[in-house]
Amino acid sequence: MPSRLPLFLDCDPGIDDAIALGYLLCQGDLDIIGIAASGGNVSTAQVSANAQSWLELAGRTDIPIHPGSTYPSAWPPVDAGRGLASSPPTEPEYADLTHGPTGAGYARLPQPATPASTINAAQAWVDAARSNPGELIGVVIGPATNLALALALEPELPSLMRRLFIMGGAFNYRGNTLPTTEWNVTFDPEATASVIAAFDHAHCEGTLQALPVIAPIEATEALEMTPTRLKAILDSASAAREKWGGWLAQMAEALRFYFEFHEWDGLGYIAHIHDPFVLACALEWARGNETTPTSAGSDEPIANGTRGTLPWATTICAPVDVELTGKLTRGETVADWLGRWGKGINAEIIRTIDAQTFLDHLGETLSKGPLHDHEI
Repeated sequence: MPSRLPLFLDCDPGIDDAIALGYLLCQGDLDIIGIAASGGNVSTAQVSANAQSWLELAGRTDIPIHPGSTYPSAWPPVDAGRGLASSPPTEPEYADLTHGPTGAGYARLPQPATPASTINAAQAWVDAARSNPGELIGVVIGPATNLALALALEPELPSLMRRLFIMGGAFNYRGNTLPTTEWNVTFDPEATASVIAAFDHAHCEGTLQALPVIAPIEATEALEMTPTRLKAILDSASAAREKWGGWLAQMAEALRFYFEFHEWDGLGYIAHIHDPFVLACALEWARGNETTPTSAGSDEPIANGTRGTLPWATTICAPVDVELTGKLTRGETVADWLGRWGKGINAEIIRTIDAQTFLDHLGETLSKGPLHDHEI
């Protein structure tokens, strides 16, 4: 294992993505190869600006932001019933109701002072994997559009990576977007399907180091940020460095919007913070350098339904795919728990999370802040 873990993050900030970025900046043993900006919660241009702004607010102008595709894979939208283009809107539907018009809630972020990278997100994925063969940890906490495009550029990408972690999907669970679907997958179901297929192929060929991990909302919705927890973070960080204190203050303003949205949605004055967990789980797994049955390659076949553990989580392995044509269920993630498809497993799915332990860890991490100040 390298002395510094190489990481590539694909995100669409977004409020819980911003918290994930904050957690990322508090880690001292990472080589952050780059951050890809994916349209999803807001437009790709706004996501890119948000990612830059959150980093610059913490003094991190050294991390490249790679803008991704402007549109999801299937664009313009196609009427599934007639197969005809249906007076397409000028841009996709975004989650501004959830994250605010700019994707940052009530936070006031600085305008980015440094330009984004001229290398697009798909090429950046490829470059990151090629420059860190067998070592790169990839984390996708937004739509999978950029990774799908990267796979078109480099079909061997799954074999070049150490492991992929995805936040997305809903398995036999009510959705948070359509009745049975989760937002990241709903925004670009073709992308998620193509990513799963590519990693499935590599697994069948015996070239995949470890199964991709999928963290769906039926598990991550256990991660509830509350005003009490937020206050504890802010109070514990009151004597921290001024720059990080400013970052946390804006995070709190973003979360205030998120609390209000969840209350409006009938869930109470809380906030589901899916994304920081997936990033943290990936990093803790990589640090542990664990080899378990659920992390094995094709040289050790894994039975459908094999149970395992990941940091703060329990898992089950199963064959997974994405519904692309259903009139009512387009974007639904489906796991063949009973083996009815007759195909091998292709993912390790997080089923339960020790939410309280993780939230305590997250709060302590954010309170302490980055190990070193960075000057803008």
